[in-house]
Amino acid sequence: MTDQVFLLPDLGEGLTEAEVVRWLVNEGDTVAVDQPVVEVETAKSLVEVPTPFAGRVAIRHAPEGGVLEVGKPLLTVGAVAPATPAETYREEERAGSGNVLIGYGTSAAPAPSGRRRRPSRAAVAVAHTGSRVPLVVSPLVRRLAREGGLDLRKVVGSGPGGLIVRADVVKALTPAVAPPAAAEVTAGERRIPLNGFRKAVSAALTRSRAEIPEATVWVDVDATPLWELRESLRPGPGILAYIARFVVAALKEYPVLNSRLDTERQEIVQYDRIDLGIAVQGARGLVVPAVTDAGSMTTTRLDEEIRKVTASAREGNVSAPAGTFTLNNYGGFDVDGSAAIINHPQVAILGFGRIIDRPWVVDGEIRVRKITQMSFVFDHRVCDGGTAAGFMRAVADAMENPAAAIARL
Repeated sequence: MTDQVFLLPDLGEGLTEAEVVRWLVNEGDTVAVDQPVVEVETAKSLVEVPTPFAGRVAIRHAPEGGVLEVGKPLLTVGAVAPATPAETYREEERAGSGNVLIGYGTSAAPAPSGRRRRPSRAAVAVAHTGSRVPLVVSPLVRRLAREGGLDLRKVVGSGPGGLIVRADVVKALTPAVAPPAAAEVTAGERRIPLNGFRKAVSAALTRSRAEIPEATVWVDVDATPLWELRESLRPGPGILAYIARFVVAALKEYPVLNSRLDTERQEIVQYDRIDLGIAVQGARGLVVPAVTDAGSMTTTRLDEEIRKVTASAREGNVSAPAGTFTLNNYGGFDVDGSAAIINHPQVAILGFGRIIDRPWVVDGEIRVRKITQMSFVFDHRVCDGGTAAGFMRAVADAMENPAAAIARL
């Protein structure tokens, strides 16, 4: 058998390149068809790439941290030389006593393969009794530690069972966080190449600002009734779930905002389903996973799905489809307002700032209330200010009288 070259496959959704995060095999290892051989990072998520060839790994064509274009050589797999009688005997001895009948095997553990499989946390603890082994699941956490020159064996994990999470590494590296390994340092400046994710973000945001004539409107909302409702129903759904419920209800009332613009045919394309995107600051940066068919869900179900997709996104995994409308809770960053950029090809994005105590006039008297600022950015080509204001008031009114709003849903 001649050497077979495995080219980096098209990973879908228009992605043209990927960054090699971690090789799962070494040169010289034996691999089987469909065995994952490398972990790559795209603009969407972390992906394990399986090989279509079986044999012995001859060449790994990119280093860890390197960026490879789709269609370029990723791995060369060569033929595996037939085993000698002596090697066959040694394999049988390792498998168990006596000869091995083909097709039946033995009760012993199988021979090790070339892939470095991730052991379970329990297995790690048993195999390394007496020496501390860091519990790390996320390759992004390992990479961050590696780039910062941090020995993970010295880090105490704050996650379940002592799991080391990204926050633990960042804390250990502060204040002396090392620059990325690929950074180019010159006199008075440091140049850091954009990785695949940042390139995709840059392209998307540039396209949004270049193509969409956006407009922004704001309103301050008295969220005291919503806050009190949330507190009275603990440990029920969070405030974001209630806001999401009010948003999808308002989108049903103003469906033009749950759409995209087909510029070639000069048509507004309204979606029948609301896939609610939730802006999340994940391990790789800002991502927007979507809650599929959010318009059909109860508040409790929305709460469950929002927690699920945001947790996955924070670990760098975004497998949910692109949303049709985006909800942005930038109050989590302890800020009041933001003029966000629309997530192209969507036509609008709604954001909320932090909820804080402020003086507010109620029935002619100044009282302390829970106030949040709501900002709405919309594509002025698909609607005018009246529609935008109507949508905002629908959400704001529901927040200010949530019991009545929920009764109508």
